[in-house]
Amino acid sequence: MFYLLKSFIQMKILLNNNDLNEALYSVQNLGFVPTMGSLHKGHISLIKKSLNDCNKTIVSIFINPKQFNNKNDYKNYPKNQKKDLLILKKLKVDLVFLPKQKHIFNSKRIDKIKINKKDKIMCARYRKGHFEGVIDVMDCFTKIINPQKIFMGEKDFQQFFLVKKYIEKKYDSKIISCKTVRNNNKLALSSRNMLLTNKELNIAEQIARNLIAIKKNLSYQKNIKKFLEIKKKKFNELFNVNIEYLELRKISNLKITNQIRGSKLFVAYYLNNVRLIDNF
Repeated sequence: MFYLLKSFIQMKILLNNNDLNEALYSVQNLGFVPTMGSLHKGHISLIKKSLNDCNKTIVSIFINPKQFNNKNDYKNYPKNQKKDLLILKKLKVDLVFLPKQKHIFNSKRIDKIKINKKDKIMCARYRKGHFEGVIDVMDCFTKIINPQKIFMGEKDFQQFFLVKKYIEKKYDSKIISCKTVRNNNKLALSSRNMLLTNKELNIAEQIARNLIAIKKNLSYQKNIKKFLEIKKKKFNELFNVNIEYLELRKISNLKITNQIRGSKLFVAYYLNNVRLIDNF
């Protein structure tokens, strides 16, 4: 009976903090899925997890300027709000938050987000200020929404790792990880894939399949770091890409490792002008 009634509840679109506070009054077991829009099956998997695990689910669509270290990247980030809202309505999401910057960032905010020197690796090394911007917006969202659970994908594993460490230390909210969703050719789904041509998509899929095979065979390598450096150069030449890093790191602390168990193979590269990341 509960699910039958829930199917008739209309999705509420919230445009400001007053709408938000009114909608969240006395809500228990709230799930939150933060997005920047251009929703795909990866986002949908997070939303379905929240809908299944929580009494109510709120999805935000907000392209956070603070996490972009490249103005053109921010300007060109794919947007399709009309399509996004249709997807969310079909999923029977309870609440959608469409804030402006003034609703998220408090001008009187004193605390400045800083990440530790030891965490300035991988994307933090190549995208100055990126994770500070991500943590900042997640801090603001968590404060005003106060969800019990926040659902994040493992494709952005370094982001998940840093946000979890910060948010769970400061708030009662729990960060829930969800597995990466891939297409039939093993490419991780990403809003940035929309910026690729069909030829470029094919290259990205080949890279993903190759990296999956490499991860499976890493146990046979005596010097993993050297092996990955060689593969990195070969990939750059073969696929005409610019790989920023290709590293095996421990899941627990993101330290470089030679142990296959409890580790992931992390990669970030530019295909033409589009930056893609993944882990296996």
